[in-house]
Amino acid sequence: MREEIIVSGRNNPLIDPQLHVWHWEIPTYLFLGGLAAGVMFFAALYYLRGRENDYRTAVKLAPMIAPIALALGLIALFLDLHHKLYFWRLYTTIRLESPMSWGAWTLMIVTPVSIIWSALHIKELFPNWDWKFDFAKELIGFFEKNKKVLAWIMLISSAILGIYTGILFSAFNARPLWNTSIMGPLFLASGLSAGSAVVIWMSKNHAERKRFAQLDLMIIGIELFLIIHMFMGFLASTQVQIDAVNLFLGGPYTASFWGFVVILGMIVPAILEGLELKGYKIPVAIPVVLVLFGSVMLRFIISNAGQASRWLY
Repeated sequence: MREEIIVSGRNNPLIDPQLHVWHWEIPTYLFLGGLAAGVMFFAALYYLRGRENDYRTAVKLAPMIAPIALALGLIALFLDLHHKLYFWRLYTTIRLESPMSWGAWTLMIVTPVSIIWSALHIKELFPNWDWKFDFAKELIGFFEKNKKVLAWIMLISSAILGIYTGILFSAFNARPLWNTSIMGPLFLASGLSAGSAVVIWMSKNHAERKRFAQLDLMIIGIELFLIIHMFMGFLASTQVQIDAVNLFLGGPYTASFWGFVVILGMIVPAILEGLELKGYKIPVAIPVVLVLFGSVMLRFIISNAGQASRWLY
């Protein structure tokens, strides 16, 4: 007869750590939110710079994706909620120290602003569009007169939204991989890259596509810098952070992160965009799809790998 002494119950289900507490809904929401933030940021930026006629797609057409992306993202977020009937309680208070509170109120501002901006430019897609009700025409006229103020609100709120998608991770002290200040800027850069990719895909103007290809190259460079900086910070920290980053440096997420996010999602599209800027004929869909794919995979891999990292072993 063999006797065994149980020294820990940690491997039992629902005992620390329980993996995949966050399923596909959260990274999906974060990607769609980042994408919406990217297209709205560039729309507001180039409108305020007086380039709306030069960059018509970026200012007038691409932002129409934002309300759709935000709506789908909020549906995904709603599906993840355990107590779905009580989501409204987020709007009964403002807690400046809570990323959830920041996110809820930012979405409360960004979503209607994206709808208003799309309504102002809907005739770009549908020239015969007619606002049949007088109150609708008066509202459109009001926002047309105050479009510059609206653009400033959209610029600031979209930047906050883009950073928030990363801060949502970094605020979790219990997960060492997430608990870094790099997450906010990294996810903002990723959202801006996705937004610029969408503009490149939709635009028929060579000068506009060239400009946003240049922007995307710069943003991809910033993303790579932030990733390297984040890894260096982890490797110079405590053993817990070293173990967390080793998930990407020989661990189970090495191939997926470096293959899907860094190589296919950043380096390859950067090379293709550079070749296009040099005059080579590159199908526009290839780098765009790769950038969007890399942006999606970044969020899924960071979400899953973060849940695999922990303080206690």
